[in-house]
Amino acid sequence: MSILKVFIATGILTAFLFNSSIAQDIERWDKQVNEKENPNAKWFKEAKFGMFIHWGLYSKLGGVWNGKDYYGSGEWLMHQAKVPAADYAKVAKEFNPVKFNADEWADLAKDAGIKYMVITAKHHEGFAMYDSKVSDFNIVKASPYGKDPMKALSNATRKRGIQFGFYYSQFLDWHEPNGGGNKWDFDETKKDYLKYYKEKSIPQLKELLTNYGDLGIVWFDMPGGLDKKQTQELVDSMHALQPKSLFSSRVGQGLGDYRTFGDSEVPATPIKGAWESIYTHNDSWGYISHDMNFKSPKEIIQLLATVASKGGNLMLNVGPDGEGNIPPYSVKYLRETGKWLQANGESIYGTTYGLVPAQPWVLPHLHRANYTFMY
Repeated sequence: MSILKVFIATGILTAFLFNSSIAQDIERWDKQVNEKENPNAKWFKEAKFGMFIHWGLYSKLGGVWNGKDYYGSGEWLMHQAKVPAADYAKVAKEFNPVKFNADEWADLAKDAGIKYMVITAKHHEGFAMYDSKVSDFNIVKASPYGKDPMKALSNATRKRGIQFGFYYSQFLDWHEPNGGGNKWDFDETKKDYLKYYKEKSIPQLKELLTNYGDLGIVWFDMPGGLDKKQTQELVDSMHALQPKSLFSSRVGQGLGDYRTFGDSEVPATPIKGAWESIYTHNDSWGYISHDMNFKSPKEIIQLLATVASKGGNLMLNVGPDGEGNIPPYSVKYLRETGKWLQANGESIYGTTYGLVPAQPWVLPHLHRANYTFMY
């Protein structure tokens, strides 16, 4: 084990990392992966259908700030409205998702034919949706809810044979003076990104990878602030904590275990190896109260079949509201999709790309889902 790995394992980064120059931000939707496929990717390649869940303080706001509606991506509301970090943090005092029920969410995933679930442990807003000892800006300490929903959900999904994983925005953090992305509160030229990694990002990742059992996936997002060597040290150290977990390509620098394409993107041709396309059920990843543009069961099935026919997985996102409710249309349409999969699942699960090129008479392209939103 390298010196950096040892220090990360104890929650401290080596001095060389913090004395090095700040690396340039890299492609936020990194689609490159390790040339050697992770031997633990077999289950992932066979799964075909995953559930993405975006849930945070933005879910309480529902796309509205100071009486003004914002459309596009609810989880980017703080950025869109340029909300001061101190004002945004006050939302936590009113965030009380008492209707959240881990068993109901896990049952929905099971009924829908979902094989793996990934949920936002911390999005760009900086709020941790679990019991973090690293920062008090979390659902247990900063909100009246006072409980750890991630503990309950991780247990509920595993009981139903669903692989569980966390999303974590490792570079963007609009709450922190040294986190990436918030230029309206904090002077970008004075930020110490490596200090942010040392004091929050890496310690929180360590919490997630040590306190919630075996994780099928760690879904990194928005790389930046580290060069390739530093990213490799991060990856190696996290894999030391979760040897069997798969890391998304958005960990950066081409060091992920499987390829994640851009938001709402399906490759034009079949792709070898482990990969996924990510779509959201309506138009926003985080909950927006006035977004009712939900994909029908037929559209979900067509999209799932299109992705599977090219050798990949579809991870479909739902955005629960601030009380902990998954939107009724998502519940209804996912269960209807599950009924189809019960009868026709052998055409999806465990399959790979076809040998016959796409033809005009095979599954028409899904036009309505071509929007590309930030998330």
